[in-house]
Amino acid sequence: MNLNTIAEVKRPSSPGEIGPWLPNYAWLAGGTWLFSEPQVATDTLIDLDSLGWTPLAATPDGLEIAATCRVADLHGFKGPAEWKAAPLFRDCIDAFLMSFKIWNAATIGGNIVMSLPAGAMISLTAALEGVCTLWPCDGTPRTVPVVDFVTGNHTNVLRPGELLRSIHLPAAALTKRHAMRQMSLTRLGRSAALIVATVDDDGRDFLLTVTAATPRPVQLRFERTPTATELHLAIDERLPPDGYFEDVHGSAAYKRHITYYLAEQIRAELA
Repeated sequence: MNLNTIAEVKRPSSPGEIGPWLPNYAWLAGGTWLFSEPQVATDTLIDLDSLGWTPLAATPDGLEIAATCRVADLHGFKGPAEWKAAPLFRDCIDAFLMSFKIWNAATIGGNIVMSLPAGAMISLTAALEGVCTLWPCDGTPRTVPVVDFVTGNHTNVLRPGELLRSIHLPAAALTKRHAMRQMSLTRLGRSAALIVATVDDDGRDFLLTVTAATPRPVQLRFERTPTATELHLAIDERLPPDGYFEDVHGSAAYKRHITYYLAEQIRAELA
């Protein structure tokens, strides 16, 4: 879609060139949502590609993912052999409902900032204990865990003019064993539930992450792999019947049922 209200596109080479943030500004990364509908309150786009951020940087501490990293780049990434959870990148990306055009243009940061319950990159980065680095227009950068970044359906902790710079996935999470389950009402439909668990090789530090079925990511952590009863009770305690996200892709009751069902499948696989 053409955005006929846009009068200027800024292409800064550094954040300092952006200047004071105005309410008529919008960040432009992949643009797959931005150009999908009219932006009548926006007349200026700030193109983040001009900042030249390295898409992916692997270090002994983990993986740094630039907010401007394309989905296709992450899908093709092969990490060190000891990163046993790296196949989860492809698994979550394959859960996307998108065309090849979106695949090659959409960014990891854009999917997270949209903060939709079925955001597959939210599922991925939350499950791998990702931490967001946020840049304010002025002031000191701050960090927020992905699981706390999203606050509800299409809402997050970003302040006006604040920018998601990157997401860091720690090596400690990348080296864990993992299991994932995803369910949709139709074969190529939006996720009704996407659930991931990670665990150390010795069965300790079991972390279950529930997404898509809930308005925001929900995590349950256990010192060791729980029993079926322990897991069921923990889900009950953390997610009451009204804690699920109801939309055309599944009722709250349906999403609650498949959350129990898929979580137990995952628990049994990792046990």
